[in-house]
Amino acid sequence: MDARFLGIADLVEAPSVAVVVDVMRAFTVAAWAFGQGAERIVLAESLDEALALKAHHPDWAALKDGPAEPGFDMVNSPGLLQSIDLGGRTVVQKTTAGTVGALAVKEASLVLCASFVVAEATAQVLRARGSDSVTFVVTGEDGRADEDLACAQYIAGRATEAGTDAAAYLRRAGAARAAVELSEGVRQGVHPDDIALCLELDRFPFAMRAALEDSLMVLRPCAVPSLTDEVQI
Repeated sequence: MDARFLGIADLVEAPSVAVVVDVMRAFTVAAWAFGQGAERIVLAESLDEALALKAHHPDWAALKDGPAEPGFDMVNSPGLLQSIDLGGRTVVQKTTAGTVGALAVKEASLVLCASFVVAEATAQVLRARGSDSVTFVVTGEDGRADEDLACAQYIAGRATEAGTDAAAYLRRAGAARAAVELSEGVRQGVHPDDIALCLELDRFPFAMRAALEDSLMVLRPCAVPSLTDEVQI
């Protein structure tokens, strides 16, 4: 498998297969939302769009980066999400990097959104797909976020070589700028457990696939395929 690791600004054309990585915290939060029962996540282009969707669908839950704001039900924190029941609900998510990255590759034939908590499931989907080329979108810090790059490289390794060990990649992520900012209170809307939750390897057994549905980019949990499912992915 030819793995490319690009920032959002480096995407000049839609890849065939894209894995969009945001460890701290968009796609850790998305996985937790599914873990808390959410049915789907709509990835919004802007805060205004998120609020408009929420206004049109009052039963949906809206989520954003940073501090709480009127109109939004939640902030982008896995620690804060743990206590919220999202059973059967649609979540609208708008973040600084993760959702932007997913929308940038919305024309790809397969878009997976990933973090360490769904790393193995994501790698298994890639193995079953058998793609010759996979573009990993490193969303944070204009493509320089080491927690995202470490996670992307780990998934790429697991997709091609099952013996890849996670320890060094998790250490890199734990020492990355985003982790430091979360621990030092530089970022708002943070729970003390956020870093640990973002570094919890394979917490969830599903991958997360995004696709266009009626002009909206919608993220859903994706069961890990068996070998007999390969041709259907």
